[in-house]
Amino acid sequence: MKVIVTGGGTGGHIYPALALIKEMKRFNSDAQFLYVGTENGLESDIVPRANIPFQTINISGFKRKISFHNVRTVWRFLRAIKRARKLIASFQADIVIGTGGYVAGPVVYAAAKMGVPTIIHEQNSVPGLTNKFLSRYVDRVAVSFRESASYFPKEKVVVTGNPRASEVIHARGDNPFEAIGLSTKKKTVVIVGGSRGARPINDAFIEALPHVKEKEWQFLYITGSIHYDKIILEVEEVGNPKNVVIKPFIHEMPAVLRHADLIVARAGATTLAEITALGLPAILIPSPYVTNNHQEKNAKTLSDQKAAILRKEHEINGKVLLQDIDKILSDEKKWKLMHQRSLQLAYPEAAQKMYQLMEELITPSK
Repeated sequence: MKVIVTGGGTGGHIYPALALIKEMKRFNSDAQFLYVGTENGLESDIVPRANIPFQTINISGFKRKISFHNVRTVWRFLRAIKRARKLIASFQADIVIGTGGYVAGPVVYAAAKMGVPTIIHEQNSVPGLTNKFLSRYVDRVAVSFRESASYFPKEKVVVTGNPRASEVIHARGDNPFEAIGLSTKKKTVVIVGGSRGARPINDAFIEALPHVKEKEWQFLYITGSIHYDKIILEVEEVGNPKNVVIKPFIHEMPAVLRHADLIVARAGATTLAEITALGLPAILIPSPYVTNNHQEKNAKTLSDQKAAILRKEHEINGKVLLQDIDKILSDEKKWKLMHQRSLQLAYPEAAQKMYQLMEELITPSK
């Protein structure tokens, strides 16, 4: 089986794609993969580091208003289709899978027009422009949230969940806490704003720091690489409690989350797939700066089921953050309820469902 996977721009498109590749190798050790991304996207660094063959096309996204940029984008799109056709033909792909981001557009479109089986995967509750466009041409649309099914042709939609959930469930390894500088015997709160960090979350935790040392639980505070140096200077002013460990970034988040008791985070689709797979109670602070406000809608899926507390940016500060943390960790019944409700929203076999879809589409074409 030869599989082309494409998706990029943000970790939310890339990490589910990598998780799918990793999990598919468990089902079919002979499968071969080619990842198609852009030269300047995050995928150009992340994918080669995962030892996956990587090729690039030149493409940019559309602006939401009429501009010369969009004229140039159409020209690039047509050239990218030509490049994608060559990659698909030379690799002799059996199937092409797109996980979102503008790079997936020409690659999946080219495959569909060549008669190669195609699947797109939508991570969010509200789909992006690329997947909406591609849904007219692909064979199947795999979705992570039932709420997003209504945006796509009904006969093509399959609810699979996010492959990142499968990767987290099957992750192995020792408790990483001691290596990070944490105790293995205390309840642990992970505070993270994504790979680039989130200023409102950082501000709230800095404000809470003087009171954190009084708590019986410990905190792993992941600032995001671009905020780390500035945050460290701010922390030095207020003092760094012994029960707080600060890191700019952690690559092996699944291992950390497996042993955490609570997470404070944004509401990106990959994050929600990870925490529901583990049944990890959460305080979610969605970014209001994303397309169609999809993070708030993602978060509401969990908060409506009492699996998480949803806080908008304007609601969060140091006092509110600590009150929410205390409310969850000091009440065993509440924690267990959130844990169970979170697990009920999980799709632990997401990657397996995706693989089954692939086999169904490939077999008739052979």
